[in-house]
Amino acid sequence: MVTRLSNFFLRTLRDDPADAEVRSHKLLIRAGYIRRAAPGIFTWLPLGLKVKARIERIIREEMTNAGAHEVHFPALLPREPYEASGRWEAYGDGIFRLKDRKDADYLLAPTHEEMFTLLVKDLYSSYKDLPLAIYQIQDKYRDEARPRAGLLRGREFTMKDAYSFDASDEGLEASYQAQRDAYERIFQRLGLEYVIVNADNGLMGGARSEEFLHPTPIGEDTFVRSAGGYAANVEAFTTVVPEPTPFDGLPAPEIFDSPDTPTIETLVAHSNAVLGGEYTAADTLKNVVLALTHPSGAREVVVVGIPGDRDVDDKRAEVAFAPADVEPATDEDFERHPLLVRGYIGPWSETGPILGEESATGIRYLLDPGSWTARRGSPVRTSIRSTCTPSSPAATSRPTASSRSRTCTPGTPRRTAPARSSWPAAWRSVMCSSSGVSSPRRWV
Repeated sequence: MVTRLSNFFLRTLRDDPADAEVRSHKLLIRAGYIRRAAPGIFTWLPLGLKVKARIERIIREEMTNAGAHEVHFPALLPREPYEASGRWEAYGDGIFRLKDRKDADYLLAPTHEEMFTLLVKDLYSSYKDLPLAIYQIQDKYRDEARPRAGLLRGREFTMKDAYSFDASDEGLEASYQAQRDAYERIFQRLGLEYVIVNADNGLMGGARSEEFLHPTPIGEDTFVRSAGGYAANVEAFTTVVPEPTPFDGLPAPEIFDSPDTPTIETLVAHSNAVLGGEYTAADTLKNVVLALTHPSGAREVVVVGIPGDRDVDDKRAEVAFAPADVEPATDEDFERHPLLVRGYIGPWSETGPILGEESATGIRYLLDPGSWTARRGSPVRTSIRSTCTPSSPAATSRPTASSRSRTCTPGTPRRTAPARSSWPAAWRSVMCSSSGVSSPRRWV
């Protein structure tokens, strides 16, 4: 049936909306596809609904081809399933909670793993009923602190989440591959460029996760990719620990005092003035002190060594130290560890190791081997506040027992992110996410 434009519910805008930052957000509103109802919440207009329905049709067709059956859960859910899984508290302020007139707790679903699992548990009682794959296309809700970019990061969004149930590892692998192939077909039918990357499981849990990312300048995820085909989200990529560099028979390093250098900038300026070099922040070591709160409630201080021109990636730190909560060390943490002096923290002193599990403090000291590249004649990155110049190629820093400001000691860094193995048990995709219009992501 043909609809005349004069009878169609459509109003376009001449100017960009004041709160729209990215081009897609501006065009969707100006062309009459969506309207803003609240921060991160949008009304879908007829044109937008037509496009959304076509995308959902493609997804449904490919899910059917993969052998999955569609169900539909409510968006308003009771507290009990999420409390049993531990995620009622784990989500923190990231979800919408509410009470009914009888003071019972509910939430607006951020995801539906618990409900899918309980449904299958209720209806199936034998392994002979398996394999099974079910999915839904449903609205989800998350209390985003900073909604942005229109549909890319909102408080209400539409998600396709699918779950497979298998009686064996072989069945699980077959279900995984069927869903993976379906996602590739979906992206190809939508005409979107995509990259499949290893990812962190996050609150979804599971043993392995892959993301289908659509490269875009306004995306929020960052991934690494090598010429050999390896690709991973920056939260999940791992680096290979290099072979130890031999330092037998080398002369002792020269030690230079570096007083009044509490920052990387002042250390670089001092080194250039005293040593007559052209050093930069990349030639120094920055030691970042973090505090971990473990599920048991125990608090632990750790130190991460990175090049002086870089900062710790918060998400990567969360992945590396999961399931502990990660935050910068507080004044109280420093008071409990008097050997850690702000602005002058190094892994070694004249009396022995300061950082490392076998040091005077017993504080774990971690380095990412992918961050370091030694070059002859530069201040070795074993110092944050003092500079040492060996007469041979510089060494990397030992992550536990050796090296400290004002000396150079060989050693082998260790990886700071855990390796991933096995397969995920279920799948989900986020429509209109930062990864693209339909972006399959990590799993349980």
